[in-house]
Amino acid sequence: MGKSNGRKRSSRLTMCAVMAVALTAGSVGMSGSSAAEDMFFKGKTIRIVVAFSVGGGFDLYSRAIGRHMGRYIPGNPTFLVQNMTGAGGLISANYVYRKAKPDGLTIGNFPGSLFWARLYGQRGIQFVSSKYEFIGVPESTISVCAFTKASGITDMNKWMNSPRPVKLSGTGPGNSTNDGPRLLDAAIGLPIKLIEGYGGAPGMLLAAEKGEVDGICGLSWTALSATWGAKFKSGDAVPVLQMSPKKHSALPDVPLDISFAKTDEARLLIKAGIHDPAALTRIYALPPGTPPERVKTLRTAFMKTMRDPQFLADARKTRLYIDPSGGEEVLKVVKSLDALSPGVVQKLKGILFPKK
Repeated sequence: MGKSNGRKRSSRLTMCAVMAVALTAGSVGMSGSSAAEDMFFKGKTIRIVVAFSVGGGFDLYSRAIGRHMGRYIPGNPTFLVQNMTGAGGLISANYVYRKAKPDGLTIGNFPGSLFWARLYGQRGIQFVSSKYEFIGVPESTISVCAFTKASGITDMNKWMNSPRPVKLSGTGPGNSTNDGPRLLDAAIGLPIKLIEGYGGAPGMLLAAEKGEVDGICGLSWTALSATWGAKFKSGDAVPVLQMSPKKHSALPDVPLDISFAKTDEARLLIKAGIHDPAALTRIYALPPGTPPERVKTLRTAFMKTMRDPQFLADARKTRLYIDPSGGEEVLKVVKSLDALSPGVVQKLKGILFPKK
């Protein structure tokens, strides 16, 4: 009996030892795999492929991010900004989607407005919006409508009750300075006469200063205050409306566009046509098929960078507004866009691209 019990105990101890060795080997294997993945970026360079030229807003954000984000990635990779311009960002967006290797070493930085262009049937788009692996956006752009004091439009009451159409400068279809006014007209019924064909913000603001137009809608507060800051302080120019679901901290008394919408359809048009594009102005995304663990690593590093004191100080020097959203939040907006009914899409398209 004693010998039999001894053999059983010995057998159980042997089996436990085997299981312990197996578990230890498994955990070492997992740890080794995790460690190998953590060090994937060591000695590597991550490219940020920017859709616009050097010195513009997209480029400035990407270079600031590239100076700091590597500190939050295991292995501390270096960053390189590559400007790939053309077709309003479409060339770079197509490149990241179709040609860039999905290994976590290429990040695209392009405008989310391309997702709306795809929705409206623009030619040349070679991507499916929701299949990108989104890292995040550094800001939700808060655009405003601002007027010169000489125009007489110094608050929303004067604009809504203007006896004449209020002249606004714009560039062309697909730009916020065109799309914003058209949607405000359709959703709220504001008296607007859009003057298209200006080459960019400097020309549009100069037109207002010369009295060719009354003001501008759809330019970000960051950009507008950098140019017209002195005029706002002196009262020679006035912001009267914010095109955003939330107020900018510098504009607590300037009302939001959606507060003037009277119907569910009007609110939906403003959300889908103004607010959602503003939330996706500066997309940072990886190619489809990027390994999930690398997507997670880069998302985490991006959001930590957005809260980093050194990065924030750097951003303030170049007047970059930081109000970030993570990759999961970006994907929700993209999916809500894809879920719009055909009727709403056609309504938006008819407003933004009216037949002449």
